[in-house]
Amino acid sequence: QVQLVESGGGLVQAGGSLRLSCAASGRSFSGYAMGWFRQAPGKEREFVAAITWGGGSTDYTDSVKGRFTISRDNAKNTVYLQMNSLKPEDTAVYYCAARLRLRIVRSENEYAYWGQGTLVTVSS
Repeated sequence: QVQLVESGGGLVQAGGSLRLSCAASGRSFSGYAMGWFRQAPGKEREFVAAITWGGGSTDYTDSVKGRFTISRDNAKNTVYLQMNSLKPEDTAVYYCAARLRLRIVRSENEYAYWGQGTLVTVSS
């Protein structure tokens, strides 16, 4: 079984930056895409970003394009989400997830493994 553990969340002022990390442990496997999702209070979980196993392709929701960057280091079994120019609207619990397929998608039901989440709070 694969375990995903997020870290790096916290409280930050609007305009600031945070870098989230997602470390995978347990069973290792190749060819899986990784995604980041977030859920704000009272709202549904939404797609944020995804990256293919090889890192050659990425996808971002429109609201974070130009501000967030997803990357991965397969040798370290770690995925990152660099968040710049943070806005209060970015406040949410952020989750990383693994899809047991090569290609990236936005639908959360395509991802088999999930972390416990890390809270990001952006104050105005």
